[in-house]
Amino acid sequence: MSIEWKGVMPAVTTKFTASDTLDLKMFEHNINAQLEAGVHGIVLGGTLGEASTLSDDEKRTLTTTTVDIVKGKVPVLINIAEQSTKSAVQAALNAEEDGAKALMMLPPMRYKSGDRETVEYFKAVANSTSLPIMVYNNPVDYNIEVTLEMFDELLKCDNIEAVKESTRDVSNVTRIKNRFGDRLKIMTGVDTVALESLLMGADGWIAGLVCAFPAETVAIYELQKAGRIKEAIDIYRWFLPLLELDINPKLVQNIKLAEVATGIGTETVRAPRLPLYGEERKHVLKVIEDGLKTRPTLPDYKNL
Repeated sequence: MSIEWKGVMPAVTTKFTASDTLDLKMFEHNINAQLEAGVHGIVLGGTLGEASTLSDDEKRTLTTTTVDIVKGKVPVLINIAEQSTKSAVQAALNAEEDGAKALMMLPPMRYKSGDRETVEYFKAVANSTSLPIMVYNNPVDYNIEVTLEMFDELLKCDNIEAVKESTRDVSNVTRIKNRFGDRLKIMTGVDTVALESLLMGADGWIAGLVCAFPAETVAIYELQKAGRIKEAIDIYRWFLPLLELDINPKLVQNIKLAEVATGIGTETVRAPRLPLYGEERKHVLKVIEDGLKTRPTLPDYKNL
């Protein structure tokens, strides 16, 4: 494999200016905070990255900019979330040309494809690129489940290597391990079951609240990996009210508000999204403020 499917990979937010252009200065500030915390990869253009609002040119700019920022320290992944197979293939070709090291890939957007159509869609893209692919399996939010039987067929493509496991069923980690062993790497994709999934054998974590709290997120991963489970659980229990901001229709606004509180982001979203207001905003701010008041002192997790 040209990428190691392990560790914490933030699904980063896309930063925008008040005039609705890419805010690459703040974006770089956040990426550098992620690198300083010790993340293992960067995922661009996912749900948190407001993928559906980005133009192809903006996605390419984010990819080339991030490749330039990280300078080979960690792999850069770009998400593919397209409506047609033709567009998905072109997105994969663009990603490879722009220096991405791997792809995260959702089933077709808008059209609810059947099992055979979904498999053929993934295979068409896999056969068009040399980049490794992580299948994003999120039936809760996207209404299409990639079943184990479908993975039996998909894994005939050598470069389909991993799954972003977002079914919210922790026992699915064991099902995948029992069925495929190490052939299909597992990156847990739901913050609120992340530690449970890691302890059951997931290889890594595509994380959300890491955008605002990178050190705490990486510390949990490194501590559990080193067998210091109690310390990982203690941080995770503190973190859970914040992590629950990720399993909400306003996850983008929630997490961007948290980024403001930790000094590594702005609240600006792209319409039709709007910043939080009223009681909803007060509630999210209270969760963030309570978390900051009790923020734990972290061990030297980088040198375990």
